[in-house]
Amino acid sequence: MHSDTTAGPAPRGGSFPATRLSVVRALGSRDEAVRRPAFAELVDGYWRPSYKYLRVRWRLPAEDAEDLTQEFFARAFEKRYLEGYDPGRARFRTYLRTCLDRFAANRRRADRRLKRGGGAAVLSVDFASAEAELERAGALTAAAPEADPEAWYHREWRRGLFRAAVTELRELCRAGGKEVRFTVFERYDLRGGDGLTYARLGEELGIPATQVTNHLAWARRELRRIVLARLARVCGSEEEMAAEARDLLGGGAP
Repeated sequence: MHSDTTAGPAPRGGSFPATRLSVVRALGSRDEAVRRPAFAELVDGYWRPSYKYLRVRWRLPAEDAEDLTQEFFARAFEKRYLEGYDPGRARFRTYLRTCLDRFAANRRRADRRLKRGGGAAVLSVDFASAEAELERAGALTAAAPEADPEAWYHREWRRGLFRAAVTELRELCRAGGKEVRFTVFERYDLRGGDGLTYARLGEELGIPATQVTNHLAWARRELRRIVLARLARVCGSEEEMAAEARDLLGGGAP
């Protein structure tokens, strides 16, 4: 069975990297030059599950969900909403989702329609792609994502994380002139169907089966490294990173 790397566990193996100063901790910096890029990276990791959550859990129309996602992150930066995070009480994604729920509830109680743009900083994100994913999954016709909103939000977050990691792997291969490595990984791990063997894939690509093995091993190691590096940036503590890595990569991580 071939892994769906955009939504499931990444291959295991390799070393567990030390966590540098995460973007979560950098949010508390008084230096604007530190806070702003940290917040941009946090937005990159969390805007997609946040938008989907507002569409499905809160049943907001697409335009309202876009506006609320934009305003939530803009206000979170301006008002320093996320500095109250305590890594000893919850994972950061849980804290952020709770803040998002509170923000959405306050907006609903105010019964005030958001004006597009509204003077808030506009996020450089692709809402259309997130909307297309919701439609393909049939999430907009379901009664609710599921009984546990945290589990649903986490699933969407991990899909986004792996999607970004796969994109980074593709760009890495392209920049290094090693497109064949990504092609092997994509064909076998992302799109390979039952019956696809190393020998058959090698025949398709005009390379020996041993090279298919080597390319896959390299790509899986690199994907794992990229996923862990992204986790290191968006987790609030070493303990949280280790727990998230175990959830995403399996019991062998770290």
